[in-house]
Amino acid sequence: MEKTYLHVDLDAFFASVEQLDHIEYRGKPVIIGGLPGDRRAVVSTASYEARKYGVHSAMPLSLAVQLCPDAIFIRGNYKRYHEKSEQVMAVFANYSPCVIQISVDEAFLDITGTERLFGPAEELAKKLKEEVKSKTGLTVSVGIAGTMYVAKIASGFKKPDGLTYVQAGQEENFMLSLPLEKLWGAGTKTLQHLRSAGFTSIKDIHAKSEKLLQSIFGKATGSFLYDSVRGGQSISFGEEAKSRSISSERTFEFDLTDRLAIDMALMELSTLVMYRMHKEEVRSCTVALKIRYEDFTTVTIQETSDFPVSSTDDMFERCKNLFNKKWDSSRGIRLLGAGCYNLQNKNIPIQGNLFENNNSKKAKVEEAIYKLEEKHPELKIRKALLF
Repeated sequence: MEKTYLHVDLDAFFASVEQLDHIEYRGKPVIIGGLPGDRRAVVSTASYEARKYGVHSAMPLSLAVQLCPDAIFIRGNYKRYHEKSEQVMAVFANYSPCVIQISVDEAFLDITGTERLFGPAEELAKKLKEEVKSKTGLTVSVGIAGTMYVAKIASGFKKPDGLTYVQAGQEENFMLSLPLEKLWGAGTKTLQHLRSAGFTSIKDIHAKSEKLLQSIFGKATGSFLYDSVRGGQSISFGEEAKSRSISSERTFEFDLTDRLAIDMALMELSTLVMYRMHKEEVRSCTVALKIRYEDFTTVTIQETSDFPVSSTDDMFERCKNLFNKKWDSSRGIRLLGAGCYNLQNKNIPIQGNLFENNNSKKAKVEEAIYKLEEKHPELKIRKALLF
């Protein structure tokens, strides 16, 4: 049976949650990542109103202030974003037994064989969009295709609140109809390399053999280019998912090259993972990191310590240490992922240090804040992402 995938992407997610929670923000430019005057901050997410001014993720906040001085600037409430993400993912589970969540704001649904329950794929997508809107107040954009890769590209076609359906068997023709800059996974440097090598369209890439592309661009990039322009049949997402793990990852609109922007992203991922760890009352001694570069090569690294991850700060430091061991600063970063593996119930006793250290104190404060917010959702206790 031919596969059918939905890729669902929450529209300007962090900013949309803030606009949902604050009526006065609606219709106005909202920028998540810091406040004007924060010396070391970068944009995490910008609302569509802010994007009209040229503001985008990974941009230094100081530049965003210059481009859109009248925007509403927010440091971010990542626990709240995770709560809304869980609500949306719960809706997805109503439409498929196979939901592959690849980040806090996007997921794939394998809807193969669901026609008897929900009707044709496009009808299912419309129902899903309506249910997400009615239950969470948020909008999503959906792409439908026979491959994950094309479904992901299609979901970005009519943002926000979009729906694009690539009929079965038309994935390759769909790719050939796109301009070169729509080739997802090809970062700025890869696009420059393509153009300098004489490739001006996706059709130009399609006309070349895999061996030739590998000889020009390297094995990983060459294979990716060859597969992607044919519909990405062999390109999958979420294959690194492991049982008994909690993870989060993020694909960036622009390649990350600045260390401050990278650290900002690592802090976001650490915050999202740790809030979920607190909620599920689990712990882990194993932290893993994934880096996907602009040429689509992916490296992973994990490390197990003698003591569990204790707090968001602890998780962040471990992620930075792992990152430093694998980072190739000559290449832009398209995706970062972080997670904790080999989870166990946090109530199981472990041998501790003789004296309480600073991390354990931070962990207790963090857990106390989490439990307080669980009982009183109206409270907004936030961690500023400044480092």
